[in-house]
Amino acid sequence: MDSVFDELYQKYHHDVFQFLFYMVRNKEHAEDLVQEVYIRVFKSYHRFEGKSSEKTWLFSIARNVAIDFFRKQKGWKDRLLDKFDWSTSQVKDEYPIPEEITVQNEEIKWIYKCLEYCTVDQRSVIILRYLNGLSIAETAQTLGWTDSKVKTTQHRALKVLKKHMEMFYEKEGLESEKIRVE
Repeated sequence: MDSVFDELYQKYHHDVFQFLFYMVRNKEHAEDLVQEVYIRVFKSYHRFEGKSSEKTWLFSIARNVAIDFFRKQKGWKDRLLDKFDWSTSQVKDEYPIPEEITVQNEEIKWIYKCLEYCTVDQRSVIILRYLNGLSIAETAQTLGWTDSKVKTTQHRALKVLKKHMEMFYEKEGLESEKIRVE
């Protein structure tokens, strides 16, 4: 298996990388996804039946890895928007209009950008709590902290996010309701 795996890697890793790079349009993500492809190949090569060429089989795995990546990306963006609801008084239509989608995408970009102003600990707590959906106790266990430290760090991180989001809205001269971060 090792020689077959090495041969597959040597023959196709550049092509797989190029495919994934064009799919996700980010070098670092593409490199990570190539690793995921070859992990899946290593785990499932014994099930390869030879009904298609190895290259075709490899690219079908790469395509599935890319689809999984996009699903995960969509998932965290949706969770992020749910957690940071800026306008609770507004009645939401089941199907947003294009203008609403554009505003949501901009808010996601700015939330993501504002995370850069948080410390590593604050960012970790926000990601674990709001993107991964962990409870305070689960977050504390994951980080090896007390519940109290998680609550304090979360509170400070949300203050930083709120401050920078408000600064963004002022700078851009946008009308917005008071930014609400919970």
